[in-house]
Amino acid sequence: MIQIDFKKNNGLVPVIVQDVHTNQVLMLAYMNEESLRLSIETKLATYYSRSRKSLWIKGETSGHYQHIQDILVDCDNDTLLLKVEQDGAACHTGKYSCFYRNIEGDEIL
Repeated sequence: MIQIDFKKNNGLVPVIVQDVHTNQVLMLAYMNEESLRLSIETKLATYYSRSRKSLWIKGETSGHYQHIQDILVDCDNDTLLLKVEQDGAACHTGKYSCFYRNIEGDEIL
C-alpha cells in the first residue's frame, strides 16, 4: 500500500476532487489520516476542515454527497485526486463546481 506523506503540510494533504464521468474539477479540500481512512471505508468523501478544525462528510448537511469511485496519489505521495459521483452541487454556493469563475484582464499575464 502507498504511504501518503502527511508530514509536509502539518498533517494534511490537498485533495483535488473530480467528476468521474466528465473529469470536471469540482473542488479542492484537505484530508488528514483519519479523514482518508474514513473515506476509504465508507466510500463517502470525508475531509478535514482547517477553519473548524474537525472532520466533515461532504453532503452531510446539504445532501450533496460525493461517492468515491477512485483515489489516486501524485508522484510525491502528498496530493490526492478523488474521482467521485457527485450528488447535486459540489460548491457551497450551489454551483456544480467551485471553479465557475474566470479571471479576466492583463494582470494575470
